[in-house]
Amino acid sequence: MREALAVAAAAERCGEVPVGALVVDDGIEIARGHNRCIIDNDPTAHAEIVALRAAAAARGNYRLTGATLYATLEPCAMCAGAIVHARIARVVYAAPDPRAGAAGSVMDVLGHAALNHHPCVHGGVEAAAAARLLTDFFRARRVRPVT
Repeated sequence: MREALAVAAAAERCGEVPVGALVVDDGIEIARGHNRCIIDNDPTAHAEIVALRAAAAARGNYRLTGATLYATLEPCAMCAGAIVHARIARVVYAAPDPRAGAAGSVMDVLGHAALNHHPCVHGGVEAAAAARLLTDFFRARRVRPVT
């Protein structure tokens, strides 16, 4: 998770919301990503989606069976859907997202009974550090106007 936090910090340096994600398989990082919505003008360019796309390309398969996704923020519904479709085995996230979290905070897409895949989910790992990154980012944006 510390590496995912470093990736989130890189997002912040690019002017993006500081969220980072890693895909790890057998203890080896196969992909990473951070939010790129602003840079790419793409509402789907969340950290998890960027990391999942890179992992699928690295594996040569959109199925990422057995892999773990680490994210600094609880996945939203879009990202949770992609996680299910990719067959990620385990999701570890840092800070819960009380506004859009889809791993139990607002809704539980990852554990929804109607879906055919349910990754193991573990939240709260390094939550304070991830929450601090986000809080500091948004506080700074409120202080100085964005053009």
